[in-house]
Amino acid sequence: MHTDLLTLQHWLSPGFPLGAFAYSHGLETAIARGWVRCGESLRDWLEPLLADGSGRADAVLVSLGWQAEDDAGLDQVDATARAFAASAERLMEADLQGVAFCKTVREIWGFDLPDMVLPVALGRAARLAGLPLEQTSAMYLHAFAANLTSAAIRLVPLGQTEGQAALAALTPLCARIASETAEAGVEDLYSNAFLSDVAALAHETLQPRIFRS
Repeated sequence: MHTDLLTLQHWLSPGFPLGAFAYSHGLETAIARGWVRCGESLRDWLEPLLADGSGRADAVLVSLGWQAEDDAGLDQVDATARAFAASAERLMEADLQGVAFCKTVREIWGFDLPDMVLPVALGRAARLAGLPLEQTSAMYLHAFAANLTSAAIRLVPLGQTEGQAALAALTPLCARIASETAEAGVEDLYSNAFLSDVAALAHETLQPRIFRS
């Protein structure tokens, strides 16, 4: 049995110690303001986030991390990712999860993986492990959407079936974006999901709140 898929599933599973469950990526604000209140509106929120927002941007960063040929290039990608973060909480989310990912991968797989933001670190780790880029990006995007779906199930609240139906509908989109960004350059880095960015900014002062972002 080929282990590529199993390794990616391991890295991107809810059980991998990233603390991903603590972050809503601004979704908590959207729910508090009534923008997301059912399975349909959750899908309407996640679809542009993946297609034209930070989901696609992260897929580009995974690709750039995978493509980097040396430490200097990797450092430049990580610096670009940090500069691109739309809010302090978005940067914290990517940074702390990246540090946790790198620490665990260094200790278990023995890779030379300096601390980086999560999507860049995942791309680099996948390259070091000989894992295919498109599959890595697709599974990253699906895990990203799954984490936000889990947050919505708890916060809206949604029934499990309604939440999982929204996630299943987005699965082909994750695969398409991974394919579209496989040969991306830094010039392909953008985000047009402005309401999501506003929600992330507003979350910094949201009270009460459960999530860190």
